[in-house]
Amino acid sequence: MPDVYAIITEADPAEIEQVATAMEASAADPQHQAMTVQYLSQAGIPPYARVLEIGSGTGAISRMLADWPKVRAVVGVDPSPDLLARARQLAAGLPNVSFQQGDGRDLPFETASFDVVVIHRVLSHVPEPEAVLAEAGRVLRPGGSLAVFDGDYSTITLSTGAADPLAACVEAFTPACITDPWVVRRLPALVRDAGFTGGRLHSHGFVQTSEPGDMLSIADRGADALAAAGRIGPGLAAALKAEARRRVEAGSFFGHVAYASLIARKPG
Repeated sequence: MPDVYAIITEADPAEIEQVATAMEASAADPQHQAMTVQYLSQAGIPPYARVLEIGSGTGAISRMLADWPKVRAVVGVDPSPDLLARARQLAAGLPNVSFQQGDGRDLPFETASFDVVVIHRVLSHVPEPEAVLAEAGRVLRPGGSLAVFDGDYSTITLSTGAADPLAACVEAFTPACITDPWVVRRLPALVRDAGFTGGRLHSHGFVQTSEPGDMLSIADRGADALAAAGRIGPGLAAALKAEARRRVEAGSFFGHVAYASLIARKPG
């Protein structure tokens, strides 16, 4: 089952709704907001910057960037017209934000037209991350900043012990929703090979226990993926979801994933 984000233009309305809901819920999580503010604060966004977000989805990060001090304009680009429609609706009151359809591997923008490029939780879904980074370098002005944030999704766990049944949900979730769960481990080399300088990884741990929005959705989407693949029946899928919720109620739920950010510069 391929990564739904990698083939988002082929997704049906139900999948689009699930993706859009997950994007907005994740962006609203206080831990995610803190991580995002932390790495964007290190990006050196200059006054009156023109910022591009590649893979903007529903526009949650673009909206945050629009409120950043002295940011002049934010442009979000995404291949999905459905997600772009949602993004425009949610950003209707922000005059310095716009959205445009396009593929991050072939951006519809002029060379050296942005001061900052942000790639937030995108490279792990792209079959050719090298092409995205090359395009980011092309559209950045000399001396401009690249800010990348993504998950080290090979670290996802819902397990609280050996042979935990929820491990099967993670096993099924990862290929259904992630193209490359190890991409952040290669990110410094990828950024260097794309011609950037100064790329150093910073780790951000993410754990949910009592209010596990993101991590509970992994259990749900993993159970659904198992059922869709015919590996389990609907009864067992429902039971896995129920077990995750039982742990929440019992105070024993645990979900963790490591994220990483990287700030680099285009020489100039």
